Amino acid sequence: MSSESLPVSWSAVEAIAPHTSVSAEKLSNYDLILQCQAGFRPGKALFAELMRRYHPHVEKLLYHLAPDWTDRADLAQEVWIRVYRNIKRLQEPVKFRGWLSRITTNLFYDELRKRKRNSVPLSLDAPLAVEDGELDWELASDTPGPAEELATQEFYEQLRHAIADLPEVFRTTIVLREIEGMAYEEIAEITGVSLGTVKSRIARARQRLQEQLQQYLDA
Repeated sequence: MSSESLPVSWSAVEAIAPHTSVSAEKLSNYDLILQCQAGFRPGKALFAELMRRYHPHVEKLLYHLAPDWTDRADLAQEVWIRVYRNIKRLQEPVKFRGWLSRITTNLFYDELRKRKRNSVPLSLDAPLAVEDGELDWELASDTPGPAEELATQEFYEQLRHAIADLPEVFRTTIVLREIEGMAYEEIAEITGVSLGTVKSRIARARQRLQEQLQQYLDA
């Protein structure tokens, strides 16, 4: 399932971003980030191009973390405001995507904690597209035919349901680990729990998923 479009208001950025004559579209990702770091603040055209390239990543991450939130667009806008204000602090431009993920995730957790304090219910029933990593579920077939393809489709549908049934803390750690590929230490820092707790939650989540999907794994 693809994430819905999250419109971002440009007014907050346009009010303070200077115009630039640089042809941003022709820059590589690395050079684009360097150009955004060059001045006192990123130029308007440069930053608009940065958002165009990386905003789908922000959308996807927020969609998996909080699919039922109706105000994800506000959170996405705050992400880019923070990027705009702090991009000069990024010491390794090649790691921009990971830095952007941490900003997004930290903002999500800040908002989540606020909502928990206000006793606002939250659903994190996000579908998870598992493509690699430790959750590498595969059906035994070198050249799958129609029947195998149908079985695979059914498996992933069941996988999505199984993940949706996980307790909230398990789901969030799985999203950060399997979608974002974050290290256990990063997840511990973001979620505010110990490294041992993170490892335990992920291990228990995987065990529960394996139990629910055993019939497919044994096929």
